[in-house]
Amino acid sequence: MWIGVVSIFPELLSAIASAGVLGRAIERGDLALAPFNPRDHAGDRRGTVDDRPYGGGPGMVMMAPPLLKTIAAAAAAAPSPPWVVYLSPQGRRLDQAKVEGLAERPSLLLVAGRYEGIDERIVELAVDEELSLGDYILSGGELPAMVLVEAICRLLPGVLNNQDSILTESHLEGLLEYPQYTRPENVGPLTAPEVLLSGDHGAVAAWQRSQALLRTWQRRPELLAGRALEDEDLALLRAALASVEAEGGGAA
Repeated sequence: MWIGVVSIFPELLSAIASAGVLGRAIERGDLALAPFNPRDHAGDRRGTVDDRPYGGGPGMVMMAPPLLKTIAAAAAAAPSPPWVVYLSPQGRRLDQAKVEGLAERPSLLLVAGRYEGIDERIVELAVDEELSLGDYILSGGELPAMVLVEAICRLLPGVLNNQDSILTESHLEGLLEYPQYTRPENVGPLTAPEVLLSGDHGAVAAWQRSQALLRTWQRRPELLAGRALEDEDLALLRAALASVEAEGGGAA
């Protein structure tokens, strides 16, 4: 897969792109990550890419000509016409379903804005979609772009050493992941759940599913709103809730 990132701070991308799963994917050729700096397409020696907004207001706005030229240059460098995504507070909230959809595209181009944002005509002329990580403000789109790259990278075939781990992670089925435990068996007053030590794979699978349902119900109930749970899942959730209440932990 090919992903380009338009940013005036390409050095912010390099540190993240050289480590962990993402670094290995790039090294093996599973993912090509290419930065494109709008300053390289500015109309003056200073590399100016921003100006004061029409109508007044605080801050500066990224100008259309340098960004449009950069997007065009990136599109020409891509192996296929890229889907252009602008990381923006006004965009749709990013979720796992959207990540999965983007991971199926052969080429993506992510536009990371700065200052007060970008000239709206860039969005109208060259952007296919706006995405947001959440309802908060950052100084620029570089970190959201890299979050998106990381999320996509994990879904590419062969990137993870254990591909089965993808199947159990939070949000892939609209549920949060069940709690995880490892050695030692006892940590202070707390002990790993006995069922996980039993060797009964069926019981372990049922416990994991019940805990995923319970954790989602407790922490992110909106994920279950309007969702028709199958009878088996309803039974597991009810049993888990009853167990919590019996232990005096409450159900909220």
